[in-house]
Amino acid sequence: MSNLELKQNPTLGDYQKYIADMVEERGFDNSVLQMFLMITEEIGEMAKANRKQEGMSTDDNSHKPELEHEIADVFIFLLDICNHYDIDLEKAFRAKEEINKQRIWK
Repeated sequence: MSNLELKQNPTLGDYQKYIADMVEERGFDNSVLQMFLMITEEIGEMAKANRKQEGMSTDDNSHKPELEHEIADVFIFLLDICNHYDIDLEKAFRAKEEINKQRIWK
């Protein structure tokens, strides 16, 4: 049984801390390569779920993922990768967005 609890209205930092605690509690010890492979797999499942949601045909014999669950899985692996590299995702996002604001988007 898990003792993990995510507070109401969490910040991005709260999500990162939750994932770090979850990884420790569940004993996950994935290499960076494993994490990249798993996030890539989850992105594929997210794409398939999106196809389903858009009414595109998919193989009736294959797993039918739910889009919101697959997006959550991608988010989980992204945060795990950030934690592995000690990246504060909010800080990285803000810094990158300042660069993007200077670009000309056409």
